[in-house]
Amino acid sequence: MERLKLVLQYFQSNSESISNGICIILALVSVKLYTSFDFNCPCLPQYNKLYSLGVMIIPPIILFFLGVLINRHTSVMMDEWMRPIGNRSKNPAVVKHLFSAMIQRALLAPMVWILVTLLDGKIFICAFSMSVDPALFSGLPNNTGLDVIKIMAKVPCKEDVVFSNNSFRKAVSRYVRCYSQAVGWSILLCLIVLGALGRLIKPCFDDHATFLQTRYWSNYLDIEQKLFDETCVLHARDFARKCVVQFFEDMREESTLYFPHPTFITNSQGGWENEEEERLHGITKQEQMNQLLNKWYYNKPELDVTRITHRPRMCITWKDCEGKTLYSDV
Repeated sequence: MERLKLVLQYFQSNSESISNGICIILALVSVKLYTSFDFNCPCLPQYNKLYSLGVMIIPPIILFFLGVLINRHTSVMMDEWMRPIGNRSKNPAVVKHLFSAMIQRALLAPMVWILVTLLDGKIFICAFSMSVDPALFSGLPNNTGLDVIKIMAKVPCKEDVVFSNNSFRKAVSRYVRCYSQAVGWSILLCLIVLGALGRLIKPCFDDHATFLQTRYWSNYLDIEQKLFDETCVLHARDFARKCVVQFFEDMREESTLYFPHPTFITNSQGGWENEEEERLHGITKQEQMNQLLNKWYYNKPELDVTRITHRPRMCITWKDCEGKTLYSDV
């Protein structure tokens, strides 16, 4: 249970971890879909290859676009790419970094689907059984009155009467499956080698300081958008509460009943109202909010927090009648 909590905390730590978790889940879903998918080869020369290639290519395309759709980097990248410049210049390296991260995560599930289909071999047998030379194997059923191409197209169909009590089909299937698994393991090896070489060679050609800056500002854009959305949600909740309370107060009858009101309730209510006023930030009209949202999109604030960081604070100093300092929090 503790390990499960640690895993959940890791995936909830930041949006990058969440994106990694979603991509892993999507890859596992692709494996589950393939294992539960009932693949039935048509066993017809004109349809075998078309059907097999469709099963091998179309689901990865769907999984790729699904990965792009659920990836948070997609929205952050598009917002940064399409926004007006305003007070903040655009950094193409940040957009490129976000695009690369999005593509890498979106390709995980499609590659898992392709590797699983190749290692399983059923689709490869259906697609390329007709390309095998039947002279390499003994036991070709030549008393069926069918062409060799049609007989080879029926190799994936083990229940076909053409191959009853015949080892020819098993030999051809085993031969093609070996090729399929060899291709699958070769692709997996190439991906691992390319990934390892990329990790080893990239620091030799890229400036690590530039990479750190790019990654920092990529994370900043994600966190900034998330904080802005959270602040908008809090403002909308408080704005709606004020609007509803104001509506009911306007509809209240003229007669008012007066009861003794404890002081601590009055103070707590005043503190609650002050807290709401702070969260509204002085935005009390629809036109003001629309203007603020337009300014946020068309004129993003520059990346300089010097003014709010060095904002002067109130200091208290007590002096006696002679001007001697008794206490100071400076």
